[in-house]
Order: sequence, then C-alpha cells, then structure tokens
Amino acid sequence: MSNAITMIEAVNLALARAMTDDPDVILLGEDIATNGGVFRATVGLLEQFGERRVIDTPLAETMIGGLAVGMSTQGLRPVAEIQFMGFILPALDHLIAHAARMRNRTRGRLHCPLVLRAPFGGGIRAPEHHSESTETLMAHIPGLRVVIPSSPARAYGLLLAAIRCNDPVVFLEPKRIYRASKTLVEDNGQALPLDTCFTLREGGDITLICWGAVVQETLEAATRLADKGISCEVIDVATLNPIDHDTLLASVSRTGRCVIIHEAPRHGGMGAEIAATLAEKALLSLQAPIRRVTGYDAVMPYYRNEQIYLPSVEDIISAVEQTMEFV
Repeated sequence: MSNAITMIEAVNLALARAMTDDPDVILLGEDIATNGGVFRATVGLLEQFGERRVIDTPLAETMIGGLAVGMSTQGLRPVAEIQFMGFILPALDHLIAHAARMRNRTRGRLHCPLVLRAPFGGGIRAPEHHSESTETLMAHIPGLRVVIPSSPARAYGLLLAAIRCNDPVVFLEPKRIYRASKTLVEDNGQALPLDTCFTLREGGDITLICWGAVVQETLEAATRLADKGISCEVIDVATLNPIDHDTLLASVSRTGRCVIIHEAPRHGGMGAEIAATLAEKALLSLQAPIRRVTGYDAVMPYYRNEQIYLPSVEDIISAVEQTMEFV
C-alpha cells in the first residue's frame, strides 16, 4: 500500500525497512536516538529497534567516521548521520584514507558497506556551516559512491540501495525539500539502482541535467518553457560517483543542446566535469555551447540572502533561451 509522504518521512521509512530486513544495520550519530535527529529523520527508531542499534554519539564527526569504518569491516552495516554537510570534513579522513581504499588495500578481503548520511544545501535560512553544497569533494574520490535523492520515492529506493551496497556511500539529502511536498511511496523494500540517471521528463529540443533540490526548479522551468514551444528533457543524475554518462550522452546526442544546473559553486563543480565529458564524446552532436546555471564562487550567504545564491527558475529559463538562440 502506498502513502503520500515527505522526503524526510521516506528516509525514516527506508531506515526502518533496512533495519527490519537486516539485523546488521546499525544507526549512529549526534542526537539521532533520543531526539530522533536534528531533522527528525530517525524519530521512533530507538523505540522500535533499541539502544544497541540506534546509537547517540558525542559531537565528534571524526569519531563517527572512524566507528563507521570499524563497524563496516567487521560485518555490520552502519548508517552514520552527520548533522549538516558543513560538519562532514573531520570524517573525510576516514572516508578517503580508509573506507574508499579498504577493498583495494586488502585485495578484496575486507570491504566497507557503510552509509554516511548528511543534509546538504541551502534554502532554510541557516547560519554558517549549515548550507554547504560540496558534493564535488566526495565525488572526486575513487571508491566512494555519492548519491543524492530528489524526491521521496527516490530517497526511499536509493537509501535502501546504498545500505545494501558493499561499498561506502555518501548519501546527501537536500534538506530544502525535506518537507516541500508529498508523493506516493510504497514501503515494499524495493531499492532503486545506483549509478543510474533518472529521466524525469522527455523532450527533443534541449537536455537539462541536474540533481538535488534544484530538480524542482528545473522541472518547473521545463513546464514553463513548454508553453513557449521549447521541449526540455530533464535528467536527474542522482549518483555523482560513478556517473551514468551513457544516459547523458544519449540524451545530448539526440537534442544537441544542454544546460547543467547545480547549487554548488561553479568553479570545479560537477557540472564542469559533466560538460567536459559531453564535449569529449558528443562534440559533433552539439548545436550550441553547453551552459551552466550554478551557485556562486563564494561562501553561502546567511538567512534570507541564501535565495540570491540559489539557482532560480528564471535563471534556468534564461540559460535555456540563450542556448536555443545560438546559431
């Protein structure tokens, strides 16, 4: 039976399903047990599964990362929460130096089936270190999967897939859309595929590539552009490492035009990496230069000024119209 739920409820539902199906799934993080997490992603799970499987940790991200690596090499499947992406940096030492390398280091004898969850991105008028979008840092690391859902259904299916994956996964949740809408999600335990893009809207004139919270603005822009006679194909990348380049190349080869949208800063962003691959492998299909609509190369501003930083529907429409006008 399907219920209309928010993304944060879908995360909670997936965690409960994973813990029910597999007794080796362990949750750990700051305030996740007694308080149910800063965004209430784990509310009710302590009562359901007990304090041996839902563990409050000290405010120590380095320790959380180390515990997750240790647990995962010893047969458990830890799901660790970092309260905000801005606080993930201390845990990167363990993720980069150990989790991402463990399979290669031990020649396959050990692996790290861990998930590190973190809310990320702006849009909730938060203070410093609470609105970062630095997914490129993680996506650069070989052996470390980076997964970003953009709807309740994809949050449910992708989180289940991440927990069941035998490699370490950084699972970034766009908090701006945690409670933005409700969609039908069936608690059937079925995972969605990792390493695969999702085509959310088919179109023939231009390809719009995006992920995370800006998927919502991109879909709205595509709807408004359709009223102007421009047919947009919208692709949610979903997994940033490794990227499903085949889906992106097939779409751009067909439409001949592309705009890439992401919230992270422009310089060195994943949009640049995608654009480079498209230029290398689909150059002769392109009818116009690839454009990017991104955040700024600056620290995310505070509170209401976040809206100035974030890509808007109007920004996307303008980029598409300029791309379509190129001859």
